[in-house]
Amino acid sequence: MKKKAPLVIIFITIFLDLVGFGMVIPVLPFYAEHFGASALHIGMLAASFSLMQFIFAPVWGRLSDRIGRRPIILMSLIGSTGSLLLFGLASSLLFLFVARILAGIFMANISAAQAYIADVTPPEQRAKGMGLMGAAFGLGFIFGPAIGGVLSNTAVLENINQLYATLSGTPVMQVIEADKYRIPFFFAAFLSLLNTLSAWLYLPESRTREELEKARTSPASSQSRFARIKAALSKPGVGGLILLFFVITVAFANLEATFALMTERNLHFDATENGYLFVFIGLIAAVVQGTLIGPLTRKFGESRLLVTGLAMQGSGFFFLPYMMSLPDLLPFLALVSVGNALSSPCLHSLISKNTDRDEQGGVLGITQSMGSLARVVGPVWGGWFFDLFGVPAPYWSGGILLLICASFAFTLTASLRASLRPE
Repeated sequence: MKKKAPLVIIFITIFLDLVGFGMVIPVLPFYAEHFGASALHIGMLAASFSLMQFIFAPVWGRLSDRIGRRPIILMSLIGSTGSLLLFGLASSLLFLFVARILAGIFMANISAAQAYIADVTPPEQRAKGMGLMGAAFGLGFIFGPAIGGVLSNTAVLENINQLYATLSGTPVMQVIEADKYRIPFFFAAFLSLLNTLSAWLYLPESRTREELEKARTSPASSQSRFARIKAALSKPGVGGLILLFFVITVAFANLEATFALMTERNLHFDATENGYLFVFIGLIAAVVQGTLIGPLTRKFGESRLLVTGLAMQGSGFFFLPYMMSLPDLLPFLALVSVGNALSSPCLHSLISKNTDRDEQGGVLGITQSMGSLARVVGPVWGGWFFDLFGVPAPYWSGGILLLICASFAFTLTASLRASLRPE
C-alpha cells in the first residue's frame, strides 16, 4: 500500500471535493445576506457547519479504522452531493442553516482522508503526504472560488438564460438576485456526484483485513467518545499539539468568517472578486504544500516550520483590515497564505507520526473534531467582533492568538522533543 497510485487517487478525490466546497465560499455570505443575514448570522452559519464536524469527525475517523477508509469517504461524498442540492433550493435563512448542518455532517470525512494518507506513506514522508493533501486543498481553492465567482455573476446567468431560451424556444426568464447565487450550488452538486462515481470506481481500500480486524477488537474500540478525546489529549506531546491546533483554528476562523465582508466594506468587492482572491490564496497553498513542504521539512524540520508559519500568519493578520487597495492587500494576504501552508501540514504530520497506526483515524478524527469546535467559536466570535467593534477587530484578535500560538509551539516542541519521535 506504499505505492503512489492510491495517493494519486485520494489526491484527485480530495481535489474534486474541495473544488465543490470552494465554489461555495465566496458565494455563501452574499447568498445569506439576500435572506437578511447579518455578520453574526453568517458567523453562526459557519459555526453550525463546524458544530456538526465537531460531533461527527471522530465518529467517521474511528469508523474508518474499523470498517475501512473507502466506505466512509464514499458515504461523505454522497451526503455532500445532497447538501449542495439543498443549498441551491433554499428559500429562507432557516433553509440555509438546515443545508449547512447536513454539509457539516458529511464533510467531516477529512480525518478519514488524512488517515488514508497516513496508511499509504511511511513516517519519513508523512509531512510530504500531508502536504499533498494541502495541495489538493489549495488547488480546490484555486478552481472552486473562481468557478463559483464566475457562475454567480449576473451577466453570466443572463447569458445562460438567453442560451436556454434560444435552444428551447421559450421566453427569456427574468433574472432575480437569488438566482445568481443558486447556480454555483447546483454545479457543485453535479461535480460532487461525478466525484462519488469516480471514487466508487477507482479508490482502493488502504487498510488490510488484518488491520481492520485488529482495530475492531482493540480495547479502544469500546471506549466512549469522551474517553477517546481524553486518551488522545493525554498522549505525550500529541495532546499539546491537538490543543495548539484548536487555538490556531479559532484564530484563523476569524478571517474565514469575515474576509468577504471585510473586502466588501474596504474594497467594494462582490462574490466574483472575492472568488479571485481565494484563487490567489489557493495558488500559494498549492505551490508551497505541493512542491516546497517536502524539501523544507527535510532541511529545517517540522517544528521550526510550524513556528515560522504561525509567526507569519499572525503578523499578516494585523495589516489585512487596513489595506484599501488590491496592490496593498495582496502582499499581506500572501504572507498569511504562505504561513498557513507551512504550518498546517507540519502540525498534522507531528500528530500523525506520534500516533500508533491502528489509531490514526481515531486520533486524527479527534484532531479534526477539536478544529471543528474551534470553528464553532471562531466565526461567532469574529462576526460578533465585526458587528460590535468594526472591521479590524477580528483580525487583531486573531493575530494576537496566532503569535501566542507561535510562542507556545516553540516552547512545546522544545520541551517535548525528547518524548516526540524523531521528525
